Amino acid sequence: MRWKKYLISLSLFVVTSTAIATNSTIHMKLEQSVCGIKEPIYFWLWSTVAGRPNSKRLSGLDGVVDISFRTQDGRILRGYKLGTSKTFPPQTEPARGFLLVLQGNAMLADQILGEYRAYVHLGYDVYIYDYRGYGRSVGKRRLKAIVHDIKQILTSLIAQGYEERFVYAMSLGGVFLLNTLESDMQLDKIVIDSTPSRLSDYGCPVEYDPIEHLPDKCSNILLVTGQRDNVVTPAMSKDLAREAEDRNAIVISDPEFSHPFMDANATIHQRRMREIQHYLLQ
Repeated sequence: MRWKKYLISLSLFVVTSTAIATNSTIHMKLEQSVCGIKEPIYFWLWSTVAGRPNSKRLSGLDGVVDISFRTQDGRILRGYKLGTSKTFPPQTEPARGFLLVLQGNAMLADQILGEYRAYVHLGYDVYIYDYRGYGRSVGKRRLKAIVHDIKQILTSLIAQGYEERFVYAMSLGGVFLLNTLESDMQLDKIVIDSTPSRLSDYGCPVEYDPIEHLPDKCSNILLVTGQRDNVVTPAMSKDLAREAEDRNAIVISDPEFSHPFMDANATIHQRRMREIQHYLLQ
C-alpha cells in the first residue's frame, strides 16, 4: 500500500509542477514589455500616482460586491460590482444589462465606483476592476497583459447572457478596449473618452495603436474629447476622432471638458457624465 501512496504523491507533484511551469511560461509571454524599457517605468509611475486601495471610499455605497477574476495565466484581478440584486430595497427583476468601466491609468476601482450608482437604479450591473498590478490586482503592469485581461473579462461578461452590453473606457482604458475589439464582439454601445490616436509615437508597436483597431462600422461608439485636456490633448486624439466620425461614430469635442475626472469643476464633470449616460441609455 505504501508504494501506491508514493505513486499518488509523485503524480500530484508532476501535475502541480507542470501547471506551475505552464503558468510561468504564459506569465513570461503576456508580461513582457512591448514598448521597450520605458513601459515598466511608465506603468510604475502611473500606478504610484493611482495610490493605494482604500475600501473606506465605498462606505455608504449601496449594492457593492467584492469580486475577483482569474486570468488565463492565473493572475487574480480584484474589483467591484454594483449589483441590482444588492440594492436596498433589492430589485427583483434581473439586470437589464452590464456596464464595464475601464478607468484611466492613474485610477483605482474604489476611487470612481460611486460615480456609476445611477446605472444600478436604472437596472444595470456595473463592473470595474483594478488593472493587473494596480491596487488589489496582482501581476506585472504590462500593456500586452492588460489588453489580454480585458478581452477575457469582456468575454466572460458577454457569456453571462446580459441583454444589453455597455463599456465606458477612458484615457488609456480606451487604448486597452480598442485593442480587444473584434468584428464579432457583441457590445451594444461603447464610450471612448479622451483616448490618444496612437501609442507608436511613444515607442510602442504600431499594432497597438488605437486607430488601427477602430471597427469598420462605429455606429455604436461615442467618442469624447476635451478641448481643455492637457493629458491627452486634442492634437493627440484628433485622428482617432476624425476616423471614428468617418465610420459613423458620434463625436463630442467639448470646449470645457478636460481629462476625465479632471474637469475644472463639479458642474462640468456632471455634465460630462450626463452626456455619457444619455448616450448609453437612450
